[in-house]
Amino acid sequence: MLYRKMPRIKEELSVLGFGCMRLPTRDGQVDEPTAARMMRTAVDSGINYVDTARPYHGGASEPFVGRALKGLRDKVQLATKLPSWMVKKREDMDFHLNEQLTQLQTDHIDFYLLHALSDARWKKLVKLDVMSFMEKARAAGKIRYICFSFHDGLDAFKKIVDAYAWDMCQIQLNFLDDNFQAGLDGLRYARGKEIGVVVMEPLKGGNLSIPVPADLEAAAQAAGYDRPNLAELGLRWVWHQPEVALLLSGMSAPEQMEQNIASAAKGQPGNLNAKELELAEAAKALFTSRMRVPCTACAYCKPCPQGVDISQCFSNYNNGAISGDWTTQKASYHYMLADDREGNKASACVECGVCESKCPQNIPIRAKLKEVAAAFEI
Repeated sequence: MLYRKMPRIKEELSVLGFGCMRLPTRDGQVDEPTAARMMRTAVDSGINYVDTARPYHGGASEPFVGRALKGLRDKVQLATKLPSWMVKKREDMDFHLNEQLTQLQTDHIDFYLLHALSDARWKKLVKLDVMSFMEKARAAGKIRYICFSFHDGLDAFKKIVDAYAWDMCQIQLNFLDDNFQAGLDGLRYARGKEIGVVVMEPLKGGNLSIPVPADLEAAAQAAGYDRPNLAELGLRWVWHQPEVALLLSGMSAPEQMEQNIASAAKGQPGNLNAKELELAEAAKALFTSRMRVPCTACAYCKPCPQGVDISQCFSNYNNGAISGDWTTQKASYHYMLADDREGNKASACVECGVCESKCPQNIPIRAKLKEVAAAFEI
């Protein structure tokens, strides 16, 4: 495992972090035996950064992480987040942090992030004196590093970066989203302010891990890229950026973890050669031209009051658009959203709009679900 340093952080951090937003599941619940084995594999392989949050897996992720890290806690840096949208008053901050410490079965959280900041959420938290709360929590030993994660535009990102001497920030970045939200400009801006940067969504919710499309085979051969899919290219593109401290991968199967750990051995800054960078640019152009919905499967839009599995609908839709194999994706759509759970399909949307108020990508979800229904249900 390779490691990198952040300017204000004492510890070296593994270039691959274990993101606990997409743990393996069975019957709609975290498959705890499999997920616990993956946690052990991660630590044994040198991964020393574990990231979770209150809403992941419907609130089940933090308790799972607490159980899974028994006997391993001193081997990892643990990150979780204050749910900014759930904070209505100053007392809410203490409530969430104390409950998180209990669920995580620890006396401190190493990296504590203000979760999914936007300009509006930041303004609200400032009015509630959130930085005083964060500094008091650090002085009390409950947290070690003061951080934030971000989903908004570059101007808002720079304003938040400039507002405090943050230890770390977490941004969305991949070779498709190099100019989206904070993007590469934000990455470099934060690093120029001596703030460590953690990258989320390096594979855009799995959309970059599909098999190599026929249109890219020539570029892949020219680059000497012989992998069956583009996952390694996506990860290495993020690691290629010297300003990145580490990336988070939401690994949902042991095989994914094994592949990503192997890829991490190539995760040095500047690891891509000219032909590989050309392949990434060609893939970006192709995928951008094909993608129908900029969904990362973060699941913030859930739960839908009608039960629509929004991220699964968009995953099948995007995969069909990228691969061109609509027959396979239609079969997958009806398999994943089985008839005995009919409400999970796109056609169950009643256009209430609750999802759109929570989407960090600002996707017009209602309109896009109509497109999904037209593609797969007619």
